[in-house]
Amino acid sequence: MSGTGADSGCPHGRPSFNRRPGAATLGGVTRESAAVGPLCADSPHRFSVPLSATRRGARLARLLAAERLREWEVPDDPALLIVAELAANAVLHGRVPGRSFRLTLALTGSGTLCVEVTDTRGDRTPVRGRLAGEVPGECGYGLLLVEELADRWGVRHGPVPCKTVWAELDPAPGDGP
Repeated sequence: MSGTGADSGCPHGRPSFNRRPGAATLGGVTRESAAVGPLCADSPHRFSVPLSATRRGARLARLLAAERLREWEVPDDPALLIVAELAANAVLHGRVPGRSFRLTLALTGSGTLCVEVTDTRGDRTPVRGRLAGEVPGECGYGLLLVEELADRWGVRHGPVPCKTVWAELDPAPGDGP
């Protein structure tokens, strides 16, 4: 099942106007940027939905992810925590008034779960890890949790003005797709 609207990769559903002529695409992302991103581009099970960039939209992302993981018979721990953190970041740091964010879940044939959250603030990129002498504050732990819980995670830019923060979870030994 896919969300409504054109699936250009960017949650507002508009096509990118700055693609290089002749660039091959995979779901609106050039092959070059997809090569450094997650494995889930050609997954047999895929779910994608645009959501409002509000606290309610972030909560709905978690609820929809829980339902989809149950349907796919995939353990929801720690996947739901990762979805919650990435959706909350999209609402807090990636929000542009009047624009939505997109949640995409994909399950590869080998059982790897891919979580992607795309927002329209490509100019604000998450920072990996903390600086050595940095004192933790009251917030800013979300990506540290994602870094600890996910097997891989990163950021893919484009199409302009979007960015996608993705995380992958490999199946636990003995688990299958």
